[in-house]
Amino acid sequence: MKGVTFGSVAEFRNGANYSAGETGPLIKMVGVGDFGVLSRLADFSTIKEIRMSSALSEQDWLKDGDLLFVRSNGNKKLIGRCMLMEAPPDAVAHSGFTIRARVDTAKYSPKFVATVFQTEAIHKQAHLEGTGTNISNLSQQILSEIRLPALDLAQQTEFLSRVDVWSGGINAAEELLSALERRKQGLMQQLLTGRRRLKGLKGKWKPIRVGSFADDFRSINTAGQALPVLSCTKYAGLVDSLQYFNKQVFSENTTTYKIVKRGQFVYATNHIEEGSIGYQDLFDAALVSPMYTVFEPDAAVINHQFLYMLLKTEAMRRVFEATTHSSVDRRGSLRWPEFAKLKINIPPMPEQERIVEVLSTASRAVDLAKQQFDELKAQKRALMQKLLSGEWRVPEAPAQSKPASKKGLQPPNNVRKQLSKM
Repeated sequence: MKGVTFGSVAEFRNGANYSAGETGPLIKMVGVGDFGVLSRLADFSTIKEIRMSSALSEQDWLKDGDLLFVRSNGNKKLIGRCMLMEAPPDAVAHSGFTIRARVDTAKYSPKFVATVFQTEAIHKQAHLEGTGTNISNLSQQILSEIRLPALDLAQQTEFLSRVDVWSGGINAAEELLSALERRKQGLMQQLLTGRRRLKGLKGKWKPIRVGSFADDFRSINTAGQALPVLSCTKYAGLVDSLQYFNKQVFSENTTTYKIVKRGQFVYATNHIEEGSIGYQDLFDAALVSPMYTVFEPDAAVINHQFLYMLLKTEAMRRVFEATTHSSVDRRGSLRWPEFAKLKINIPPMPEQERIVEVLSTASRAVDLAKQQFDELKAQKRALMQKLLSGEWRVPEAPAQSKPASKKGLQPPNNVRKQLSKM
């Protein structure tokens, strides 16, 4: 990448080393543990205080606009992390596991540099340039050789204003996504337990044993059919194993695997307490590990989607956990004879179907909000990439490329109308 070296526009200093048991005045010391997920630090009230016997110089104190980098840590992913210091109080130092960079503000904005250091391309430079492999320790030399985009202060300011627009849109999209997820979880807790009834539906909920409407299904792939292999996950339910894990995690010989047909349920016999249960609606037929349990409910008694939503709730996970712990064989498993004894409360079929409709609408709203959130993040990454590749020339952003304002970030009209009826 063309540009200027970081070392030509900044000076560096390693942090102060200290050990337990030292005497001397208390000093606030910013360390690696203070980075967390932050890219900026403006509140220093929780920074821990340590005692140091040796005196520190004026150069050891942090100033407004300083950048701190993780120099060394047991977790290599943290090395090279950057955090902008905003108006630190007097006499705040930084630990020896960090490097401070003080930018020449006549040439570069510290906020601009901090923003650039959040990009993947710069992160790769910090870990790869000059070494050819992932580093165990960041050094002043590595930092000094990193190249920054060659922009003047006016261009940096313009760039930051555009990044702020995308960041504002991303924050608004994230808030909308969180709100819709909370709404969905609240609806699930209320509707799937009968604590909230939908208008016009007053039929009684009845307790019913799983074994009264479902049977286990044991069809073994003895013929060695070349069917897709599925895995059961806690959050995503049944997934195509190869696509989900991006590698083969199942046996080459699948003649002992179970066949699971569309419309059947699967749970991880030895991990059901984690909520690992899924509904097979991916293929007409697929395979699952022989360690899984497969069962098929009677669709005339219970709506399959209603049952799946109910079995994936946290309340049911706690039931699985309690039942597993009291299992007869006490091997952390829940086999079909015990699973079949579990009781669930279900409403009449019309209410089951309405509940599925309402919760499916809430799920679609969440999916659409997540798609919008992901698209805005991708737009911001593309903007940053254009900067780093030299394509960006401070052009006027076309109106259609600007992210939606917070007010404009809402579910589509058809989804919003259905949500308003819940």
